Amino acid sequence: MQGDGAIMSEDRIELIYKLTEEIRRQLNFTEGELDDDTVMAAVQRHIVSSPDLRRLSLSEKSGIADGVFSALRRELDFLEKYLREPDISEIMVNGCRDIFIEKNGMISRVPEYFPDEKELEEVIMRIGARVHREINELNPILDARLADGSRVHAVHKNVAVNGPSLNIRKFPEHRIVMDELIKRGSVTQEAAELLIKLVECGYNIFISGGTSSGKTTFLNALSDFIPAGERVIVIEDSSELQLSNIENIVRMETRNANVQGRGGVNMTQLIKASLRMRPDRIIVGEVRGGEVVDMISAMNTGHDGSLSTGHANSAAGMISRLETMFLSAASFPIQAVRGQIASAVDIMVHLGRLHGSRRCVLEISEVAGIKDGEIRLNQLFRMEDDGCLHKTGNSLINTTKLIMSGALKMPDDAGAGRTYSGVNDTFGTSDISDMGEMSEMSDMSWTKGGE
Repeated sequence: MQGDGAIMSEDRIELIYKLTEEIRRQLNFTEGELDDDTVMAAVQRHIVSSPDLRRLSLSEKSGIADGVFSALRRELDFLEKYLREPDISEIMVNGCRDIFIEKNGMISRVPEYFPDEKELEEVIMRIGARVHREINELNPILDARLADGSRVHAVHKNVAVNGPSLNIRKFPEHRIVMDELIKRGSVTQEAAELLIKLVECGYNIFISGGTSSGKTTFLNALSDFIPAGERVIVIEDSSELQLSNIENIVRMETRNANVQGRGGVNMTQLIKASLRMRPDRIIVGEVRGGEVVDMISAMNTGHDGSLSTGHANSAAGMISRLETMFLSAASFPIQAVRGQIASAVDIMVHLGRLHGSRRCVLEISEVAGIKDGEIRLNQLFRMEDDGCLHKTGNSLINTTKLIMSGALKMPDDAGAGRTYSGVNDTFGTSDISDMGEMSEMSDMSWTKGGE
């Protein structure tokens, strides 16, 4: 605080947050139980009686009272009503006047706006104060989570050309399961049955896609098929996953450093910590950087059935991104890196959006080893021009985990094909185009499952 009642912006927001919590405890109310006049009267009484606020001017007290009331009643101002609409999945604030929502997959502008940057800044700072994180010129980026679990990303005006930026990613009110994804046309019954069996049998699966392509939703749906009794460690930047059927679960979330640069916990630290917690499977919400080294190492050290997601334009693009992230964090020869990735990841599932709104599986590929020094993908399903997911006719090469789990029955006549128990499909033994003979691999490469 400065002299003569003047309060710096950051201090003002912290004060409003403190008073809001004090009054909330004092009133012990939930929204709707008290009318606005009663709440405002309580706010004013508290401010007038507070010895810490006696030196403030009347106008300062009035401004703080308005801020506290707004925080009690409408922390997000007019954005509150959009947060409560179940069909809205995203709120995008590009400065104080350009505000958009995504509803049922379609983006549109809303008629409301903030009168000036100050009003928007106060909303953002209230969010930050509630999770005890600052956003200012020195800390211009805020990642936070609202009480309902919605993810918040805000950018300070000193790095956002259009003014303060705010993005709110909402959680669906009900958890979407695989049957619902099938009904929506996000994935076919045949492809879903294969993926379910692969999850049950402990295949390491990586889900890729662009922003808002449904990666988290799909990972949630796949997690329903993790066998009961397994111990699962979940690691996320910001807690989003809704894993409901796992009893033995530990959830961990990264933490930003405080203003002194202390107390931060990153993904790499959490993955390393998880290895000491006797996990059967490790789920990493999203891989973005150097933590890929530890994630790949975990997948290669007996933690079968691990799941993760990442941003990419295709399954092949995700492989390239994994290589790049690995090389940026560790000094290894590229062939060694590719060998590590290829031995760790079994299946790639790529998601995307069709016609701007429909989220669906575009590709399911097997990581089939290394040929000519590069990781090769064996495409099992792909999206065709008709907008439907089709089988490619290629066979699954790495069947070791299916055999070990008893899901794959090998017939006496090898020419009869291979039948998955519980999956309505039969995969033949036809050659994979451009794969060549797996025996041609170099010393740096490998063959999955010892095949």
